[in-house]
Amino acid sequence: MPRYEIRLGGLGGQGIVLAGVVLGTAAAIFDGKEATQTQSYGPEARGGACKSEIVVSDSEIDYPKVEQPDLVGMMSQEAFDKYAGDVKPGGTVIYDPDMVQVAKPIKNVKIYAVPTVRMAEKIGKRIVANMVMIGSVTAASKILDPKSVEKAIVRFVPRGTDKLNLAAFKAGYDYTQNLAETTNA
Repeated sequence: MPRYEIRLGGLGGQGIVLAGVVLGTAAAIFDGKEATQTQSYGPEARGGACKSEIVVSDSEIDYPKVEQPDLVGMMSQEAFDKYAGDVKPGGTVIYDPDMVQVAKPIKNVKIYAVPTVRMAEKIGKRIVANMVMIGSVTAASKILDPKSVEKAIVRFVPRGTDKLNLAAFKAGYDYTQNLAETTNA
């Protein structure tokens, strides 16, 4: 597998950094791939735009930062405006339509509108919207084994929340797989 770059964005407090750590761990520890994960956020601990970037490859990664993402997953308008513009042609954009308004069309990319927050609320807690996004990214990218991602989720979520977080992951995964099948049919 050649180098694959993922950028997740949202607001501080939405679990964007945790989502990046989970995806990076799934790739490096449970899938046996090379992976890096970096993050950045504004001076506000909560409420400001933040991002987490993951690079995955079968060969050694010589530069750990995302240069032009193959996939972006955005959970807030501010993050979308700041971080989604340089997705690679032929890449993928996933966004929460309840949180992000796409003002102008993005050409030459696959676009998936995944209501992460609404789906998380339906499962039981808004706080697992990041897990819905992880499921969506896993389904859309097809670079990680879903079982590896599930193992990483269980490793990092608070004890006793496994079932809730895994249900959110599965909801995002299934939703995006269905969108992909419908779009490509």
